[in-house]
Amino acid sequence: MSVPSSITAVAPASHPLRTLTRVCWFLLGALFIFSGLIKLNDPVGTAYKLEEYFEVFAVSLPSLAGFFLWFKGIARTMSILMSSAEVILGAALLLRWNLRIVLWALFGLLVFFTFLTFYSAAFDKVTDCGCFGDFIKLKPWTSFFKDLFLLALWAIVFTHQRFLRHSFVRGTFGVMTMTFVTAIAIGIGVRALGHLPYFDFLPYKVGNDIGKLMKASAPLRYQYTMEKDGKTEEFTTYPDSTWTYKSMTALNPEAGPKITDFKVWNDEGDYTPELLRGNKLVLIIQNVDKADRDRYDQINKLLTDAKTSRRGITPLVITSSSPAEFDVFRHSANLAVPFYYADATVLKSIIRSNPGFLLLKDGVVKGKYHYHDIPSIGKVEEKLQ
Repeated sequence: MSVPSSITAVAPASHPLRTLTRVCWFLLGALFIFSGLIKLNDPVGTAYKLEEYFEVFAVSLPSLAGFFLWFKGIARTMSILMSSAEVILGAALLLRWNLRIVLWALFGLLVFFTFLTFYSAAFDKVTDCGCFGDFIKLKPWTSFFKDLFLLALWAIVFTHQRFLRHSFVRGTFGVMTMTFVTAIAIGIGVRALGHLPYFDFLPYKVGNDIGKLMKASAPLRYQYTMEKDGKTEEFTTYPDSTWTYKSMTALNPEAGPKITDFKVWNDEGDYTPELLRGNKLVLIIQNVDKADRDRYDQINKLLTDAKTSRRGITPLVITSSSPAEFDVFRHSANLAVPFYYADATVLKSIIRSNPGFLLLKDGVVKGKYHYHDIPSIGKVEEKLQ
């Protein structure tokens, strides 16, 4: 039996298009879920990035400064809601639940993210979009082109929805499934907000040696761009003085220090080398105005117990608040241990808790504790064995 020519003309063309659409559908849904989960892993870090955007917009649009600063005040709530929305919409797309509505919602998020990444890249306002948290660092233009790629995936899926007609969940079961996904996504974020990230991708994670990460892992090599007699050439060793220097590029930047801004000091000078020697129990108070004040009985007990520990633990406080602000705070909180200062951004990178504890042994991070999870001195001593 012969096959009509009209059918033979359509079938070969439709098959690769169906495959392409389904590949794009899967990639789009999976990337949204991945991006959302990475942010929910560290909702405080995501909130810091949102705050950075709102501060930039407040300065760039002074007439709307109050509007953006109001959003800055609810950055942590927005962090969880926006990150959860990515997971929920990504899951809904993969399940093909209310596909057309979900695709339009994804389009709205993509347009919003594309605007942010373009603004960051074009005006050099925010150097890292935070698209994949601290797990994958993307430069502004890379982030922008990543969003254009996602928009291209969306366009293919949206214009060829006929290849995705079968829904895996629908009706009451579909509503129940999406309710469950929503609860899981928000629950992951809320749990991480009240404790520490499930996975720590920052340089100060448990097990890292801060002192080693402050040094280059190998000798740095450079490429020098020089000019002479109107000609430009590149060298891997610095040429003689007859050449005029134009620029320099690192050939092995991955060998450079992973920590470049860690410094602790007090009125007597730099305390950093001493901090990285011996056993130190560090109470980090990033900002006294925003620090939790309900657990200082437990905090002071741990600091007092540390002083008499058989492990020779030195308790201390590091803050980024001004001396005047911290002096008032330490008296109200009865903090009777030495205190030092550090940059606010550094302290935010060290621990996503205000206050929070950092346990060091010769500069190696042995433990990190949220103020909701203050350990006993016994638990601290176990970490130092």
